[in-house]
Amino acid sequence: MTDDLLGRHRSVLPDWLALYYEHPIEITHGEGRHVWDAGGNRYLDFFGGILTTMTAHALPEITKAVSDQAGRIVHSSTLYLNRPMVELAERIAKLSGIPDARVFFTTSGTEANDTALLLATTYRRSNTVLAMRNSYHGRSFSSVGITGNRGWSPTSLSPLQTLYVHGGVRTRGPFAALDDYDYVAACVDDLKDLLGHTRPPAALIAEPVQGVGGFTSPPDGLYAAFREVLHERGILWIADEVQTGWGRTGEHFWGWQAHGRSGPPDMLTFAKGIGNGMSIGGVVARSEIMNCLDAHSISTFGGTQITMAAGLANLTYLLEHDLQGNARRVGGLLIERLRAAAAQVPAVREVRGRGLMIGIELTVPGTDRADPEAASAVLEAAREGGLLIGKGGGHDTSALRIAPPLSLNVAEAEEGADILERALRSIR
Repeated sequence: MTDDLLGRHRSVLPDWLALYYEHPIEITHGEGRHVWDAGGNRYLDFFGGILTTMTAHALPEITKAVSDQAGRIVHSSTLYLNRPMVELAERIAKLSGIPDARVFFTTSGTEANDTALLLATTYRRSNTVLAMRNSYHGRSFSSVGITGNRGWSPTSLSPLQTLYVHGGVRTRGPFAALDDYDYVAACVDDLKDLLGHTRPPAALIAEPVQGVGGFTSPPDGLYAAFREVLHERGILWIADEVQTGWGRTGEHFWGWQAHGRSGPPDMLTFAKGIGNGMSIGGVVARSEIMNCLDAHSISTFGGTQITMAAGLANLTYLLEHDLQGNARRVGGLLIERLRAAAAQVPAVREVRGRGLMIGIELTVPGTDRADPEAASAVLEAAREGGLLIGKGGGHDTSALRIAPPLSLNVAEAEEGADILERALRSIR
C-alpha cells in the first residue's frame, strides 16, 4: 500500500517536494506524543509535523472544539463578523507584549511573513530588508527573497533588496572565536557599518532561534542591541516567532523575550504550534503599522471559524497546563541527557538549544566540515528504533532537529534519548 502511494505521489506531485527516509512512511494516526504508520509501526514523535503538533496528537479538548465548531459553521471569510477570530485575536494581542496591538490571521507562517513584509515596506516606503544569514522565512516569492539559507533558496530573483547581517549562528562565521560580549559588539559594529552604505531599510526580520537553520541562535541580548541601532534610524524589527513562539523555548513565551532589554518588536509573526495541526498563521503589529495599508484587503481562509476554535482550545490548554514550564523542565533534562550521550560520539560538533527546541550538529570527525550523510543515517536509525526527528542546518543539512510536543513527559524524554543515543553511536 505504501509503495503504491509513493509511486502515485511521485507521479502527480513536484520532484522538489521533499520526503524523509529511504522508504518514506505514511502516518495514519496519532495519540499523545506517539504516531503510527500504515504498517502499524508506532513511533515516539520528536518533530511534531515540523513543530506544529505543539500540545499533543488527538488532544480531546481540541478535537471536541473542532468538531463542535464544524457542526455550526466551518467558514465564512473575513467579510463577516467572526466571534472565534476576535476572541483569539484579543488573547494573542495581550500575550504579544506589543502595545496597542492589532492581529491579522493567515493560513501559514509563509503568508504571515509575506504580510509583515508588505506592512513594513509600505509603512517605511522602502523595499530594502535586513535579514539574518542562515535564516528561513517561508516558500513564497517574497519570503524566499529574505531567506539566508542556500538549501531553501531556489531563486535569487526577488521584489526586495535583501542585505544579510551577521549574528544568527554563534559557533560559526567570522566572530565565532569571540566571547559573547565581544561577539555582540562585533555584530552591532557590522550592522552599523552596513547601514552606512545603503539607503534606510524597512525592517530587520529575524528568528530568535533559527529553525530550518538547525536551531542556531545568537547570545541573548543581540537583538536588543540591534533594536537600539534600528530604533535610532526608524527601522522596524520583525520577530519571526513561527517556530519559537508559545513557550517552546521554556524560559520565555516568545523567543524575542531573551533579547527583551529594549522592549517588544514592532511586529511578530506566528504560525505552526498555535493551531496544533490546523492551518493558522498571523501577524501582530502596532496599530499604526497594521493600519498603514490604504487599499481594501480580506483573507478568504485566514481566521476561519474552525481553525480559530482549534487555536482557542489549544492556547487554553497550553496556558492552563503550564506547557511552557514543562518545556523548560523536561527540555532541560533532555538536552543534558543528549549532551552526555553526544560526548562519546566524535561526529557530534555541538548539542544546542533551549526548552524543547534542540539541535545536534554533525561534522566529519576531527574537522569542521558538515556531514549531511551522517545526519541522514541518524535520521534513518532513529526511525528504525521508533523515533521521528527532523533535519536542518545552513551547512548542507547536517543538523538534527528535536522538537517534541510540549506535553512530553520525563519517561518519554528518556525513551527518546535512549533511541537517539543508539542512533548516534551507529555512525561512529
